[in-house]
Amino acid sequence: QVQLVESGGGLVQAGGSLRLSCVASGLTFTTYSMAWFRQAPGKEREFVATISRGGGSTYYADSVKDRFTISRDNAKNTVYLQMSALSPEDTAVYYCAAGNTASLTTTVRRVDYWGKGTLVTVSS
Repeated sequence: QVQLVESGGGLVQAGGSLRLSCVASGLTFTTYSMAWFRQAPGKEREFVATISRGGGSTYYADSVKDRFTISRDNAKNTVYLQMSALSPEDTAVYYCAAGNTASLTTTVRRVDYWGKGTLVTVSS
């Protein structure tokens, strides 16, 4: 069955950096647009970043633009999220998502598979 397994979350001080990884299995990775979403306590899940099947196109939420970078390694079935200049507002569970689409996976509705999430906590 399809599995998306995130790793790399943890506790970091404001201004610091983290890199999240998501390894996919049970699907043909190159046919899926990949994305990261996040959900803070008491809030709805929100889009963070997405990358196209081949990695040539990316798109970011305004709140993370110029601080986060999404990338993928199709040889390793892995998608990454490099996060820098973190602030307490970035504290959330971060979810890896896969959408079987030739375009970008920018909304929850476009997601076919979800990971279980990894917690990122940014202290002030």
